Order: sequence, then structure tokens, then C-alpha cells
Amino acid sequence: MAKSDQWLAAQEARTLMEAHDVVSKLMPASNASPKVMRDFYRRSAAVYARIAEVDRAHHHEALYWANREREKAEEIDKKLDGKKSTTA
Repeated sequence: MAKSDQWLAAQEARTLMEAHDVVSKLMPASNASPKVMRDFYRRSAAVYARIAEVDRAHHHEALYWANREREKAEEIDKKLDGKKSTTA
């Protein structure tokens, strides 16, 4: 299954456990570029934010995961912005 198809599966997840299962399989390799990692974390955050509304029994835990993934993406953005300003 192509990664884009797997992201579709992540969007169809109905529980936090399903989301964890699908998202963990989409994690890029440890040597992936920062932009690839940032995009993964952004997409992952969106999945967990949606799960927070769908799987109400795990609402707060899903919000935690959404925030965690969003913060990771923001950290990468800051690092990338720092590199841009030093090379400009």
C-alpha cells in the first residue's frame, strides 16, 4: 500500500488505538529530511485532532497526541527558519 493510501487509512481511523497503529507505520526513516519529518508530524497531528472528536472516550489523550505532534512540527519549523536566516 502506498503511503498516500495509508494516510487515507489514518483519516478513516475511528479509535485512538487504530490511529496509533496506522500512524506508527507511517513514521519516516530516522534519516529522513527535516521537511519530511515536519510533514509527517503535521499530518499526524491532524489525525489525532480528528480522533479526539470521534473517539470521545479517549478525547483528552488524543488531544495530547495532537498537541505533541504539532509541537514537534513547530520545533522543526524553527530549526529550518534558523537555517534560512543564517544562509540568507
